[in-house]
Amino acid sequence: MRLTLGFSPCPNDTFIFDALVNGKIDTGSLTFDVVLEDVQTLNEWALAGKLAISKISYGVWPLLQNQYSLLESGGALGKGVGPLLISKKPVANLTEIDQMRIAVPGINTTAHMLFSMAFPNAQIKQFMVFHEIEQAVIDERVDAGVIIHENRFTYQDKGLVKLMDLGENWEQSLQCPIPLGGIVVRNDVEPSLREKINGFIKASVEYAFANYPTLSPYVKQHAQEMSEAVMRKHIDLYVNDYSIGLGADGHKAVNALCKVYQDIHQ
Repeated sequence: MRLTLGFSPCPNDTFIFDALVNGKIDTGSLTFDVVLEDVQTLNEWALAGKLAISKISYGVWPLLQNQYSLLESGGALGKGVGPLLISKKPVANLTEIDQMRIAVPGINTTAHMLFSMAFPNAQIKQFMVFHEIEQAVIDERVDAGVIIHENRFTYQDKGLVKLMDLGENWEQSLQCPIPLGGIVVRNDVEPSLREKINGFIKASVEYAFANYPTLSPYVKQHAQEMSEAVMRKHIDLYVNDYSIGLGADGHKAVNALCKVYQDIHQ
């Protein structure tokens, strides 16, 4: 049986799925048609029900619950891993953010939700692919930007400054880890098969951890512009025990995010 599977080319995702999609663990008769795309595209595809299995931003999860089921394994949650709000120069009073042009990595991303939670009155937003945001700030096409992934490790090298750690704001406000991205399976996939898929993803993560800090060719292939040091920082930040299984804390975080979504969209 073949199923479509979508995730991003970022090192944390390729690290998690490498063993699954490259025959390093036994998946029996189940094979995957793999599509690598940025997370906002995956979010949009999930809203359209396009892929059987997909990585998503938890920010879009409240809109998907009638179409998809959330898996225990393969996701990205944690502490100290949230998006950052950055600019070219410090801002003396953060109330100024409400009047600034802010670049955000996709309308349905967790990053957007965490920004909206911190700055509910900020309305001048430009949604763009995450890796374009740093340059948009540098070029002054926007006044500030919400950055995720590897940009967390590079913004200071480009002379940019942090205005707020949006993840830290979440953690202090809600006392739970930050739910960044999860893995969902479309509801037309049989529950017993969903359980098998979850088990395969868990085994794939465990295989990756067992062979770490070695970086597989698959991870390197899709992160060509990064140094190996940045790849490892990326993996160390976003892949952890929550990637093996959500557990009670993980479910608490997802439920908290759904409540924040409801509060924002009332």
